[in-house]
Amino acid sequence: MRWRYRRTGRGPAVVLQHGFLCGPGYFEQLADALSDRYDVIVPTLPGFADHASRPALDSIADFAEYLLGMLDHAGVNRFHLLGHSMGGMIAQEVALKSGARVARLILFGTGPIGEMPGRFESLEESRRRVEANGPENMIGRTVATWFMRGEEDPSFPDALAVARTASLDAILGGYRAMQDWRSLERLGEIRNPTLIVWGDGDRSYRRSQVDSLRRGIPDSRLAVMPGCSHNAHLENPKCFHDCVTDFLDG
Repeated sequence: MRWRYRRTGRGPAVVLQHGFLCGPGYFEQLADALSDRYDVIVPTLPGFADHASRPALDSIADFAEYLLGMLDHAGVNRFHLLGHSMGGMIAQEVALKSGARVARLILFGTGPIGEMPGRFESLEESRRRVEANGPENMIGRTVATWFMRGEEDPSFPDALAVARTASLDAILGGYRAMQDWRSLERLGEIRNPTLIVWGDGDRSYRRSQVDSLRRGIPDSRLAVMPGCSHNAHLENPKCFHDCVTDFLDG
């Protein structure tokens, strides 16, 4: 199957797009919370999670085209779109390519510069570690940074298990996709009402990234989740769900 996605509920469509080393299970709680009044669609990117056998992609533009093609296949023309991490880069690209199809946009734990200035280590360094030593050590180190409590967070084992399902081609392709992408100079073209959500302890996307999104997207607002890291939606799900549903409900 070319496309893989989970779909539940009825109502206006909401697409929840995961990021690098992640999968649809990341949004299980949010999908459950939204499905009583929304048509919730959770795609899996090729090369990751339950779609790991699919040939990987290596550009954000290609990921965006994949997502739009999947929505065409699902018969969805207009939708709300949430993107997390690399999924937030994909969501920006979708808004730039097909903004008329996006009702409301949520950019969560992401930024407009794929190189991620100030990340705990550069993407190039992470890529070199994988090429030299394989992905296992890099995966564990990376996923631990996504939680304020690191490996002690209750959600860490599940997040690590999902990350380990990614194919090597998807990991290397993801690094290339992020390194080669930026939207900073195009943010003014995003005209969709936009919510930016960020955990103030995020070690992948620093405050400068979310401030650039807030300044660059004309109709945007910023919600900062204190005491949370990159996976703020798992660390404080109630706060995250309330923030998202309030925005979607308008």
